[in-house]
Amino acid sequence: MPIKTSHPMGKVFTTLTIVNRADQIRAEDGTISPEQIRSITLDNVLVDTGATTLCLPQDVIAKLGLKILKEVDVATAMGIGKARIFQDAKLSMFGREGTFECLELPGGGDALLGVIPLESLGLEIDLQNQTLKPLPISPTETYLTIL
Repeated sequence: MPIKTSHPMGKVFTTLTIVNRADQIRAEDGTISPEQIRSITLDNVLVDTGATTLCLPQDVIAKLGLKILKEVDVATAMGIGKARIFQDAKLSMFGREGTFECLELPGGGDALLGVIPLESLGLEIDLQNQTLKPLPISPTETYLTIL
């Protein structure tokens, strides 16, 4: 008789710092002061491999002052619905940075970190330890490929 083992599927949470990249550009060209760059740090952001991209609640998008890019159809647990995509959300994690579009979460909800930013930043989910870990990027080993 086989032995049953139970490995509960763990959830992985992380802390994200998000900056309005358009504000950074304006500060670089002197249009605004560096103190006017809008940013936010979010704790307990769910790392969700079922989400394609960065997903933020409307209040976070408003605090960051992100500009709308487009409206799209999205698949949710409730079926197909409309959502808005915003631009210029710059993420900083593990000393790595990337600028991404983000999807406004319909009906609010908590922020989600999806697979596109994870892959772009070279981050991997370690379910056993319920953490994120950076993939190597060095002269001898790197997650970045050109094939």
